[in-house]
Amino acid sequence: MDEQQLHALVTGRVQGVSFRYYTTRAARQFDLTGWVRNLPDGRVEVLAEGSRSALDRLVTFLHQGPPAANVTAVEIEWHPSSGEFSGFRTRY
Repeated sequence: MDEQQLHALVTGRVQGVSFRYYTTRAARQFDLTGWVRNLPDGRVEVLAEGSRSALDRLVTFLHQGPPAANVTAVEIEWHPSSGEFSGFRTRY
């Protein structure tokens, strides 16, 4: 399987709307590893690893977010998988 790493910065109303919870739930459902965290500037940062097809599904989710979110932009970078993560979690 061709594993990749996705680094995403999500902008909009994405804090205080359970964005990290729903992102973690989606990533686990798609069998991805990595983390999600809030940034001081109001964005949400995501680092996820797994198959390209699963990561593409996560990107689709990130553009929409949970019901209370209002995503205005998603910046994405692709990298080779590091293989360093054993699960997906929220970082604080």
